[in-house]
Amino acid sequence: MGIKSLGEINKMKQAGQLLASCHREISKRIVPGITTWEIDQFVENYLEQHGATPEQKGYLGYPYATCASINHEVCHGFPRKEALQNGDIVTIDMVVNVDGWLADSAWSYPVGEVSEEADRLLQLTKESLYKGIEQAQIGNRIGDISHAIQSFAESNGLSVVRPFIGHGIGKRMHEPPEVPHYGTPHTGPLITEGMVFTIEPMLNLGKHHVRVLGDGWTAVTVDESLSAQYEHTIAITKDGPIILTEQ
Repeated sequence: MGIKSLGEINKMKQAGQLLASCHREISKRIVPGITTWEIDQFVENYLEQHGATPEQKGYLGYPYATCASINHEVCHGFPRKEALQNGDIVTIDMVVNVDGWLADSAWSYPVGEVSEEADRLLQLTKESLYKGIEQAQIGNRIGDISHAIQSFAESNGLSVVRPFIGHGIGKRMHEPPEVPHYGTPHTGPLITEGMVFTIEPMLNLGKHHVRVLGDGWTAVTVDESLSAQYEHTIAITKDGPIILTEQ
């Protein structure tokens, strides 16, 4: 399961803190008229200035430092040169490499003034992430995280994307365990001290079904309903989960 020592977790925390600071800078820049291409260029430069690299760039041929998914795009959207519009929502997802150790975090942002339903989607998706983190305790199972997110989302009339899930992380972007955001409590791998993994629920206003576009990367909701995502990298300690990417 890729158990990490305290020293290794601290190295990942350095990557996580840089990633969080990058998201804080992004939040100041998300306004109508900016492009996700400009955000991507900012991220690449910001990481370089801080001695880090964007782990996504080149991963399985992915060409950008960030994923930028707009409105009904669920994840893995390409940065582009079309301006964001007032009322859009956009998710910026990135993996940061500092001295070979990784951290991963996605955040959804409102662009200008968004609709009440879009704002509600953002708030509830973020809350679902923290409902999952609450269950990331030694002795629980991964299914307890999954169930907490699914039950919260569906009780609020939202659906949970199935194909894209959380994952272990360390020196590689994807390690065991897999962390679904739907499922049955008291099932799945046992959560133990030293695990480090992401929790990254993607919730939709409409149905949970998604499809991947012809670029081979961008996933969208089949019914074109809005989708949001919030993701943290967390470490399991005897004192509870530590959020390595806390903003």
